[in-house]
Amino acid sequence: MTAGKQTIGPVVSAAHLADGALPPLSEVEFALTIVSNAFQRWMVRGMAAAGVPGLTPIEVLILHAVNHRDREKTLADLCMMFNIEDTHIVAYALKKLEGLGLVAGGRRGKERTAKVTPAGAETCRRYRDIREALLVDSVQRLNFDGGELSAIAALMRALSGQYDQAARAASSM
Repeated sequence: MTAGKQTIGPVVSAAHLADGALPPLSEVEFALTIVSNAFQRWMVRGMAAAGVPGLTPIEVLILHAVNHRDREKTLADLCMMFNIEDTHIVAYALKKLEGLGLVAGGRRGKERTAKVTPAGAETCRRYRDIREALLVDSVQRLNFDGGELSAIAALMRALSGQYDQAARAASSM
């Protein structure tokens, strides 16, 4: 303690993990957990506000990905895009989105494909408008530079590679 101020350590969820050689990594992991949960909650509630309640976060992501650039996507494309190993997760999401009329299924050879429907594209537009009004405006008021946000995103993608490599190593132990 110095001059009435209490010094606290890093903000982490598990102090025993921060006792190692890189305590800031534990801070990043805790921040990722918090932002991931907040982002998932936002996606679900944002999509409900756009008129489609009851979707899971992965279903929201899949809908937006299928709508991306108005191009047909394969199951493998979607799994690769989101780094999802279990294809059943994506297949189930596509089936649910098809049932809601937001995505149309198809085939390219033996591979299953998906294309956004007009209703799905309209849903994505409504979500975008709600996102602009409720999220983008408030984030802009924080005065983040777009370059800073892009750098954070690049760092997160680089870290994902490190976690993937560590996961592969752990699976061989």
